[in-house]
Parts: sequence; C-alpha cells; structure tokens
Amino acid sequence: MLKFIYVILMNLFRAPYIIPKMRREADHPERYTEEERYRLARHVVRLMKTSGAILTKAYGTENLPEEGGYMMYPNHQGKYDALGIIHTHRMPCSLVMDKAKSNTILVREFVDLLEGKRLDKKDVRQALTIINEVAEEVKQGRRYILFPEGGYDFNNRNNVCSFKAGSFKIALKSKAPIVPVALIDSYKVFNSFKIGPVSTQVHYLKPILFSEYGTLKTQEIANMVRDRIQEKIDEVLKPGHVPA
Repeated sequence: MLKFIYVILMNLFRAPYIIPKMRREADHPERYTEEERYRLARHVVRLMKTSGAILTKAYGTENLPEEGGYMMYPNHQGKYDALGIIHTHRMPCSLVMDKAKSNTILVREFVDLLEGKRLDKKDVRQALTIINEVAEEVKQGRRYILFPEGGYDFNNRNNVCSFKAGSFKIALKSKAPIVPVALIDSYKVFNSFKIGPVSTQVHYLKPILFSEYGTLKTQEIANMVRDRIQEKIDEVLKPGHVPA
C-alpha cells in the first residue's frame, strides 16, 4: 500500500497532462484506434513501473493465440495484476472489472481507455448482460482479462483461492480458447508492506481449447484452470527452480 501511495505521489506532476489525455482518447474511440488507446495504457503502466522500481517478466508469451479472441483467467493478488498483464501482453486486450472498484480517478480512465466492462456483482441481470456482451466481443476477436477469484487478500503471498464457476460462462458462450495466467509476487507491488524494488512474473500457460472444456460444467472448468495455475506457481516457487 505504501508503494502505491509513493507511485501516485511520484507521478502527480504528470496528472494534469496524462489523465486528460486518457480521458480524451477514451471518450473518442472514433478518433483513436484500439491500438493507439492500448499504446497509451501501456505507456501509463511503464511510467508507474519506472517510478516504482517494478520489474515484471513474462514467460510463455508463445502460448498466446496469434489470431482470434480469447479469455485470460489469472489468479488475483492485488491492484497491480491487470497492469502486469497489460505490460507484457503485446496485442490490445481489455478487462472485466468489479463496478464498485472501477470509478476512482485514473482507474476510471484506464478502464474506459481499454473499453473495459464494469460488472455489478449485486445485479444479476446486469451481470448476465455483461457476460453476453463480452462473449460476443470475444467471438469477434477481442481478448479479455477476467479474475475468477473475484477478489484478493492483502499480502497474498502467492496463495490461490477457489475460482467462481460463473466466470467461465463467457468462455462457454464464446467457445474461445481459455488462457490460464499465473501471476507470481504481483501482490508485493501495491498490496504488501514492501517499499523497495519489486520483481513480479507473468506466466501465460498453454491455452485450453473449447474441444477440451466444452463438455464440462463451469465448476469443472474453474477447477481445471485453477489447478493449472497452482501447478505453475508451485513449480516456479520450488527451491532451485530457474524459469525457462
């Protein structure tokens, strides 16, 4: 949390320029392409990383499908999780976020810049609408991040909680590949007591195709994805392991 405040303070002088720029591009998608808006989002992430002495390494980027839409389902550790993925994910992607947490300054601009979806957990009808919208966009080739844990504990320490089955309705409706994403030490950035330099890892695992999960129930899919992420985290954190 201290690092989060520190990074915000270190970038305050940029706020009068960067926030209006984000707002302008988010409000006029007819003037700025998805690639241009994504480039700006990644630029903002780089500014935060540099000022906060944050190093994020990606592994398994070759596993990302080169064509078509897909759903990325990562474990959830804190405020930096989506930023770490966006920093390492070259092609434009978006995210589904809890509506209650999406309307603070900078977060609001960031979500709008990516044309992200705000899901109201208290409104079943609205949530179903969002699920259908995202599934349709994924069919059309968009890529989305969705955190199936639904939340995270402070100072997570790389623990993975149970995945919510409903998160995988989008995958079933879109019939798109599922890309499990294992985040390691992401909690140390903004959701721990660590102040100094921080290193995090983003592991893109092999995609799970519809032919593999299409006959399963959503809870079975959730367990499969969680297990694969847990296995990767256990493998990487095993003493003596050197990431490939």
